[in-house]
Amino acid sequence: MNEAERLPRTLERIAAHLRGRGGTWEIVVVDDGSRDRTAERAEAAGATVIRNDANRGKGYAVRRGMLAARGARRLMTDADLSTPIEELERLGARMDEGHDVVIGSRALPGARIEVRQPWYRENTGRIFNLFVRALAVPGVTDTQCGFKLFTAAAARDVFSAMRLDGFSFDVEALFLARRKGYRIAEVPVVWRNDAASRVSLLRGFLAFPDLLRIRTNAWTGRYGL
Repeated sequence: MNEAERLPRTLERIAAHLRGRGGTWEIVVVDDGSRDRTAERAEAAGATVIRNDANRGKGYAVRRGMLAARGARRLMTDADLSTPIEELERLGARMDEGHDVVIGSRALPGARIEVRQPWYRENTGRIFNLFVRALAVPGVTDTQCGFKLFTAAAARDVFSAMRLDGFSFDVEALFLARRKGYRIAEVPVVWRNDAASRVSLLRGFLAFPDLLRIRTNAWTGRYGL
């Protein structure tokens, strides 16, 4: 939402990397109710743009993009490229080994944090991850790094079943992927915090009740598991 200033640079960097890899590819941008020229600038940069008439939330936007994409492999990444697009090679290598979902991790040995978050956000994230492992996705060290690669089959199956529109959608996606039997791998990545991040501390705290919503949705059959 409202990414008209930094998005063109991000799209140029992604496109340059993908051109260097060869093969066919597409870039899908979901404009979540922006009030600036985000959509126009994304289209000018050659991206396929999906527009939400109003701000619906990050989970809703990512869900639309992942289901609209046509590639055999589908990467979700943030507009700020906190994880550089070059890290796609690490994720792709693990997918070549037979995994269906490969996620970037800032917590595994080998990860490199070049710019850290403020201490209060780091500590909130650690506490949140403890709850995530206890209630939803045991064994995953970092569900919230916004750099995740899905096979087309896993993306269609997982994102079509999702219900959360907010920032806990990452947890929901991994919860569903594991429940549906998809093979998940974590890969240490380079990551740098963007001072202009839109994730506020309040939104971070609001993610905690979503963990109970995920469990409730599973218990009541809303996911069709």
